[in-house]
Amino acid sequence: MTQASAPDQPSGPEKTYFRELNAGNFQIQLCESCDKHVFYPRAVCPHCGSGSLKWVKPSGRGTVYSTTVVRRKPDAGGDYNVALINLEEGPRLMSRVEGIAPADVKIGMAVQADLIQQGEGNLLIFRPQGDQA
Repeated sequence: MTQASAPDQPSGPEKTYFRELNAGNFQIQLCESCDKHVFYPRAVCPHCGSGSLKWVKPSGRGTVYSTTVVRRKPDAGGDYNVALINLEEGPRLMSRVEGIAPADVKIGMAVQADLIQQGEGNLLIFRPQGDQA
């Protein structure tokens, strides 16, 4: 009898993504059949159905598509930002923008990916670029 993975333990492409992230490498997938980038990690391309996905390093540049402020009491860590980011390569992902006040994050803002240490691994966040930094 084999033991199934715990629900909170990633497997397949998701496991590869988090392993690389924790090693300090932000990577997304690129379909070798249709030449489109893919995020969230998958076994099959959502654009064309091909299983020919390879891992590539994105530019890390993106634009804030949507943003909100999550309110917390100061003793719970204070407010923080949650944003949808359109990567330059095409995929959209959820993260947060750091380095400015949560309420100062604006739709259309240019951002750059960065990794920060959180717990035992790394977390993908974004920082403002240009005159917004």
